[in-house]
Amino acid sequence: MNQEELLKKWLSNDLTDAELKEFEQSEDYVLHTEIVEGAQQFKASNFSKPRSYDEFKTIRNGQKKSKVVRLNTRKILWRVAAILIISLGMFFTFFSDRSTTVKTLASQKQTFKLPDASTVILNNLSTISYNKKSWDEKRELRLKGEAFFKVAKGSKFDVITSAGVVSVHGTQFTVNQRDGFFEVKCFEGVVQVESDAFNQVLTIGKSLRIRNGELSLDEVSQSEPSWITNKSTFKSIPLIEVLNELERQFAVKITVKNIDTDQLFTGGFTHLNLEQALQSVTSSFNLKYTKEGPTKILLYTSE
Repeated sequence: MNQEELLKKWLSNDLTDAELKEFEQSEDYVLHTEIVEGAQQFKASNFSKPRSYDEFKTIRNGQKKSKVVRLNTRKILWRVAAILIISLGMFFTFFSDRSTTVKTLASQKQTFKLPDASTVILNNLSTISYNKKSWDEKRELRLKGEAFFKVAKGSKFDVITSAGVVSVHGTQFTVNQRDGFFEVKCFEGVVQVESDAFNQVLTIGKSLRIRNGELSLDEVSQSEPSWITNKSTFKSIPLIEVLNELERQFAVKITVKNIDTDQLFTGGFTHLNLEQALQSVTSSFNLKYTKEGPTKILLYTSE
């Protein structure tokens, strides 16, 4: 991936761990960070980064050019003036069009309201951002992770993820977008899921899943996602995705030894007790586990 694409994904908080590591090793990473940190001096507390790649690129180019200016009085004055103009422009831009960001940590959930009174329950290690001020004109939010939406009657908006856009109107549904995994479940009403590769309408009781580029449709038997009541359930989900969810719910690191993590799992585990959760998962595959520390677990075959 080229540096421009990495920069765009960094600004939208869509980098994977591997992409972030690659981006941090680039020559201009320090300059990019300095631009964001400088902008924070003129922002509200919930600001994270310049709101668009084009705006960021303009600021970056301005800073790169300023580094080669000779230190004479006239040019110093022009440089100070330019910095003031950029700073004031950023100040008014961010205060007039800033976004709200909600984040959760491992083993944490958070419930909040959108400007139209729709309810959002954000699952662990997830992020949602949206603009309160322009909500009536531009009803959209960006999601990285998993969330359950109870849309207010008559309301509509778009949930934008790196894997696709979910368009809704007075319904209840979940969106789960993690690395290499994308899933939408419709519990009430109708949702439309669209990407460059497909356009799918889901009615009540239907779900869509994309893993490693492969799309599949399935049925939903519950009336709401189980994780909002502290239990994760799965239907024909690869074991690796189940273990990833265990890690997020209990803030642990799981290592596997001689285990096929692509084998499918149907079942669930509680969020209230780690021992019970591990037993629920390992017993289905005749596996054993050992705790190697407060947050480290080793899974291996019992044979």
